[in-house]
Formats: sequence, C-alpha cells, structure tokens
Amino acid sequence: MPEPVASSMRSLDRSLDVLDCLQRSEAPLRLSDVAARTGLTLPTASRILAALEARGYVASDAKRFRLGASVLGAAHAFLLTDPLVGASRQHLQHLAQATGLTCSLYERVGFERVLVARVDGQWPLRYELPIGRRLPLYLGAGKAIAVDLDDDELQALEAHARTHPDPSGAGLDLAALRADLAGLRERGFHISVGERAPGIIALSVPVRAADASPLGALSIAGPAEQNSREQVQGWAVETVRAAAAIAQGRARVV
Repeated sequence: MPEPVASSMRSLDRSLDVLDCLQRSEAPLRLSDVAARTGLTLPTASRILAALEARGYVASDAKRFRLGASVLGAAHAFLLTDPLVGASRQHLQHLAQATGLTCSLYERVGFERVLVARVDGQWPLRYELPIGRRLPLYLGAGKAIAVDLDDDELQALEAHARTHPDPSGAGLDLAALRADLAGLRERGFHISVGERAPGIIALSVPVRAADASPLGALSIAGPAEQNSREQVQGWAVETVRAAAAIAQGRARVV
C-alpha cells in the first residue's frame, strides 16, 4: 500500500477510534480521557477532536467532549436506508401484537450488537433500551449472533469482553457460552432469564439470509413474573417465522 494511502487510513482509523470512544462514554470526556482511552497522544487527540467538532460530529463544553448533533443525522440516514430495518417494521409490529412482548432487532458491529429496531409490547421492560444501544454478544440475544462464531472468534470475543465489560457487570464464561451456543444450534432459539437485566425473560433467534449467512438477531422480551418460560418458548415458532420473513423482505430490496 502506498505510504500516502496508508497514512490516510491511519488517520481515518484514529478518527473512528475517537468517535467510538465518545460513543461508549455515558458522560462528556476531557481531552486527557480521550487520549488515554484511544492510545493517542494529546496533540493528536486534540487535532482529531477539533476536526470532528468543525463538522458537528463532536461538541464541547467546559473543555469536555461529547458526540455532536451530526451523529443524529447519520443515525437517521441509517434507519431510512438500512434494508434489514426497513424490512422489519411490519413484522415487529405483528410479533409484538401477537405475543404482547417487546420485539427487538439487532445487527452485529464487531464483537457487539446494536439495537436497530424495536416495537414495545404490552408490558414495560423497566429499563431503558434506546435505539443505537451497544450490547454484548455473550449475553441474551447476542448469542443468536455469536452462534456463528468459530473458536478463534470466540477467543477474540472473550478478549474483547475483558476490555469492554458490560455495564450490567455480567462477565463472559466461555465454557458456559459454548454450551448455550450448542443448545441454540440444536433448538434454533435461546431463552435467557435475567442475563442482562433482573426479572426479564427473552427468547432470541438468528436472522439469516437465504444462503444462511448471518444478518442479525431477533428477540422477544418481557417481565418474567408475567411470562413463564413455557409461555415464552411457545412463541418460538412465530419468532423464527418472523425472522425468516424479515430476511426475505430484506432480500427483495437489496
């Protein structure tokens, strides 16, 4: 790779590292925090932050930096143009009405999943889960994506979990994860109870293209006191059917 191209790629990677750092933070960060979390020098971090702020992707107050309003524009464009999100809307609505549970669609980003679409059920989940939230692959619906990871990728997921722990405090037990993934392959779905949030039961299934390549995960979730394991499992066939319909709808627009 020619040096000018390699240099441009390094600059782009550093800028994305800064955006990723700010996205993960739940509070504005000082310049020194951004530099430390990204491994950049203070001058380099300052230069990148200034360039991103000029385009509205970063905002600052009292020498602390946060994501800027331009990020919302990018998110809006994603929701309008992503074929999986577009194909999911009517099916999520139907599934939520049929089950009374909150229906969520996730797509993989690296070793995490991002909530890209959701329709609330009749029972509130009692915790905030906004569109765009990053969540781990080793908990809950993430396993419906992690089911396709090979041994090397599972090892890499374990390393990622150590450096990017889930706010719930739940760690990754690789042996237990392998067992859950084996069960998911056998049954076609995974049921979790309180894996990320106490008192929440959820069923998740993979969303796959016609060639079986992974597209994401679909889950239904609600309070465990109103929904027994048997009741939730009873919706497995309907959830698998909805996942297949979403994948088929995506194929028609891609």
